[in-house]
Amino acid sequence: MKEAIGILAVLSMTFVPAFAQRRENREVGGGHIPARGPAPARAQQPARVQPAMPQNRGFADRAGHPEAPHVHTDGTWIGHDSGRGDPHYSVARPFEHGRFTGGFGPGHVFHLGGGSRDRFWFNGNYFAVAPYDYGFVDGWLWDRDDIVIYEDPDHPGYYLAYNPRLGTYAHVTYMGN
Repeated sequence: MKEAIGILAVLSMTFVPAFAQRRENREVGGGHIPARGPAPARAQQPARVQPAMPQNRGFADRAGHPEAPHVHTDGTWIGHDSGRGDPHYSVARPFEHGRFTGGFGPGHVFHLGGGSRDRFWFNGNYFAVAPYDYGFVDGWLWDRDDIVIYEDPDHPGYYLAYNPRLGTYAHVTYMGN
C-alpha cells in the first residue's frame, strides 16, 4: 500500500507541473480573454486592400496559429492593421440600429444563443458578421460558444466579437435588440 501511494505521489509531481506548463505556453485561444481591444492602426499605414473573399489571407503568424484574425495571450491583436481606409469594413450608415450598450471587454462574457454568421444573438442583442469575415467564423458554435465584444477603433459601425475558445475574432455590426 505504501508503495502504491509512493508511486502515485511521484506521478503527481511529474504530471501536474507538465500540465500546468503546457497550459501557460498556449498562445491563442483556450479560454484566454484579452484585457483590452486593439489599438488604432497607425495613421501612416496604408490600407491593406485585398480582393473580395480570398481563400487564405495569411494570418497564421506562427506554427499552430489559426488562419484567421486572432489574439495572442500577451494581448497582441493579429490581423487588425488595415486602418480606417479599409473598404471591406465601410458601412454606409454606421450604427444604423443604435449602439451596443451591453458592455465591452473581459468583464462581459456573453453566451451565444443561436443563429449563424448572418445573424446571431445573445441576451436579446442581435449582431451580423461582416461579409468579408465570413470565413473566419466557420468554427464558431453559434448555440454555445462564449464571446466578448470589443469596440473597433478603426471601423465606424463595427465591433469586434472575440471567441475565447478559438482565440479568433471577427468584425460584427449591431442589429439591435
